[in-house]
Amino acid sequence: MKDVLVIGGGVAGLVAARECAHLGLSVAVLEAADTVGGAVAGHEVAGLQLDAGAESFAVRGNTVAAFIAGLGLTNEIVEPNPAGAWLHLPAHRPGGAPVSVPLPKAGVLGIPGSPLADDVRRAIGWSGALRAYADRLMPVLKIGREQSLGELVGKRMGTKVLERLVNPVAGGVYATAAADLEVDVVAPGLNRALTTAGSLSGAVTALRTAAPAGSAVRGLNGGMHRLVDALVADLDTYDVEIRTHTAVTGLTPVDVRSTDDAEATTRTWVVSLLPATDATTGAAADDPNTASARHIILAVPAAAALVLLAPLGAEFAALAALDWPEPAAVELATLVLDAPALDAHPRGTGALVAEGTPGVTAKAITHVTAKWAWLAALTPPGRHVVRLSYGRAGAPVPTLGLSDDELQHLAVHDAAAILGVNLADAQVAGFARTLWADGLSPATIGAPERIRRVREVVDGTPGLDVTGGWLSGTGLASVIPDALAAGIRGRRAVLDL
Repeated sequence: MKDVLVIGGGVAGLVAARECAHLGLSVAVLEAADTVGGAVAGHEVAGLQLDAGAESFAVRGNTVAAFIAGLGLTNEIVEPNPAGAWLHLPAHRPGGAPVSVPLPKAGVLGIPGSPLADDVRRAIGWSGALRAYADRLMPVLKIGREQSLGELVGKRMGTKVLERLVNPVAGGVYATAAADLEVDVVAPGLNRALTTAGSLSGAVTALRTAAPAGSAVRGLNGGMHRLVDALVADLDTYDVEIRTHTAVTGLTPVDVRSTDDAEATTRTWVVSLLPATDATTGAAADDPNTASARHIILAVPAAAALVLLAPLGAEFAALAALDWPEPAAVELATLVLDAPALDAHPRGTGALVAEGTPGVTAKAITHVTAKWAWLAALTPPGRHVVRLSYGRAGAPVPTLGLSDDELQHLAVHDAAAILGVNLADAQVAGFARTLWADGLSPATIGAPERIRRVREVVDGTPGLDVTGGWLSGTGLASVIPDALAAGIRGRRAVLDL
């Protein structure tokens, strides 16, 4: 029997496991997939080790940097090219060609702090800028406190700011339309600052002034997947058992009466497993079909977590019936291109695409070799890496039915359209596709109450904890602190502290 079983080998699970193991507890991590790391994964494309998922982390709170320092990677933290990203937008007038403009600098989630600034006017035109400026003349009490980011922006600044600035950013960061995002989750302090400043643009300016200087994100030399490599190596030094190809199908609490006190019981957990299979032959492996532990940390995506929790009782079953949004799915297409025309970085570090922009299916593109100097240094002159993202909230991922060749062709076409250069399939030196499904945004309207209820029910169950991005928030800056907290609770429970 282990002291702690962590179900789920994404970053949340690995971080929680590490926190327990460092105090000498026996720990095992059970992961259904063939590798650990979850969305912080790597892959090889055209001889390059690249990120297949997350490629940066938010610097807020310094939590991620501090954690990385504990893994000995402080000197490997790098900043992106400050050139920034662009927007690819529908024409200002019907019948015109799409336009590409730099993403305005002085904003929060695309909301401009200076509505009449040149970079804002380039994106939304004079009429849009004047409508946005009217926010400064509008009494706060006329609108009141808004829960929906989209409603707040639309009412105070107008449709053009919402559709051409905020929605592209919201979709890129949260894979969710601004109308469905809860203001207090995605922009903490914005509602309060609005009341104080008297305008939304004033509130944005106040938040930006209070934010630390420098880039809002950083990365790792060699890619964020190195974080997973370092975590796995560290866990190995503490004899943490990592079992991949191990799917969990059930959790059963077992209360054993104490031999010293007939009234006292000790709780342990039995975990039911699907029979593991040999990855080479497909034959059943010799792994037992159960595992047991004194404490369980559930670190799997929302859908899997709710299924495992439901049989534990009526309160748990009721969690699945809460008003959860449909999980978002995104497919990434990575291209390695021999394209000297991209040496000039025509769209900075990449671009966000507004919904409804003609001629483009992708919702975003990252010019990876423009964004990260470490990767540019590894590639010969004229060779570039770009990564396109497909799939918007509330709609099927448009690439799911495409063959690899078809998706590659579409990605080349979209990259050319967004970046404003001529590209052809013959210039592709490498291609890969990665589907990320089951992404449940913890920032949608009503999410705080749903999350509060999940934690309330789980916290009342001895020996059980839960963590993961669907509860903590999007990105490593949210996931890591929550996983650390789960690990601390786990070790305290086992050690009876």
